[in-house]
Amino acid sequence: MDFDGISLQTLLRKIEQIQTYCFYGRVASVQGLLIEVSGIHSVSVGSRGTIYARDSQEIICEVVGFRQERALCMAFGPLEGIGLGCKVVITAHDPSIRPASSWLGRVINAMGEPIDGKGPLGAGPNSYALRASPPPAHSRQIVGSKINLGVRAINSFVTCCRGQRMGIFAGSGVGKSVLLSMLAKNTDSDVSVIGLIGERGREVREFIEENLGEEGLKRSVIIVATSDEPALMRRQAAYMTLAVAEYFRDQALDVLCLMDSITRFAMAQREIGLSGGEPPTSKGYTPTVFSELPKLLERAGPGVSKGSITGLFTVLVEGDDHNEPVADAVRAILDGHIVLERSIAERGRYPAINVLRSVSRTMPKCNLPEQTALISRARKLLAVYEDMAEMVRLGAYRAGADAEVDEAVRRFPLLDKFLEQRPDESTAFNDEFLYLAEILSE
Repeated sequence: MDFDGISLQTLLRKIEQIQTYCFYGRVASVQGLLIEVSGIHSVSVGSRGTIYARDSQEIICEVVGFRQERALCMAFGPLEGIGLGCKVVITAHDPSIRPASSWLGRVINAMGEPIDGKGPLGAGPNSYALRASPPPAHSRQIVGSKINLGVRAINSFVTCCRGQRMGIFAGSGVGKSVLLSMLAKNTDSDVSVIGLIGERGREVREFIEENLGEEGLKRSVIIVATSDEPALMRRQAAYMTLAVAEYFRDQALDVLCLMDSITRFAMAQREIGLSGGEPPTSKGYTPTVFSELPKLLERAGPGVSKGSITGLFTVLVEGDDHNEPVADAVRAILDGHIVLERSIAERGRYPAINVLRSVSRTMPKCNLPEQTALISRARKLLAVYEDMAEMVRLGAYRAGADAEVDEAVRRFPLLDKFLEQRPDESTAFNDEFLYLAEILSE
């Protein structure tokens, strides 16, 4: 049965979501980012509410904890106008969205609202919780076949499969955003869902218009929360990214989910945890940071039936320390990591991927034996050159002393050129192995 385009099932779901009751309270204290609300009982952590501030402002908030019979809330907007006695209305439902295929080509914020000036978003028939649980481990499919990510160095040395989750580890200014745009433009996945978490406001339009381009945007949904937005908005943008990706996965599509960066999600969660009174642990990160990371990252991967989410999450390593707490925790959860190195970027080779430090845990199974042998030989030559590079530059090594070193020195310029790729350059899938075989046979 259909009522003006709305199915009976959809109508019943909307009726079920109508709130039959609300909880009312008053602002009793504001300390930093934390708002204490008195007079509210029977609500839980994660409940949403509205603060009716002065000058008729309505500010959305979330319950993050409790203290001495008071609900501790944080706001999704600025705290200006919130004072003692302001009314607070808490509803008891979990936040959700209704994605639709018409969202492709759109840019939205963490609340699911359009920010691209192209009009309102369409609503799909099904509701998707922002903080959904990952699919049951015993019901998920295994990772699929190889996926073309359009970057020669990754397709060959760090081959990725459909439904795999990879981390891109790099310091600031080493080329993460440009690499993400190359992945979004050149991939053969059906849909790209891109989360820009804590990005500089100046870089958002640059990424969309210059790096991603019109063709890349057509099959992408972009979720944006800039660095000046409250911690709840930055954290929710990450949840929103996975919720949108889950919708397209459930349409039996292969989704490429790109998130820049998971570190800023962790920083937002740290800010929320510290405001709620959690004790700081390693480098000031609170325990909930390390419990929320797997809940978020495990949502990517193969689906229960058809469809998959291939996740690539950038990790901003502080001070180029690849063993700092967030990088270490993320590396343990994901199915591999791609390391961008500052020293490679400084000598002008982009993308600045250090293939010797990069690992794909599914790679040995997805390549043909001859492709695996080719990559192993190229890795060995690169490793030999890296060990001897300083001696070669200083003139301390004499040609002819070691045949393997001589071969590594001779082939390194060609291998280095193979790993280099312009942002607007794409490579046909599997052609990189032919190119690599040609380099190693010369």
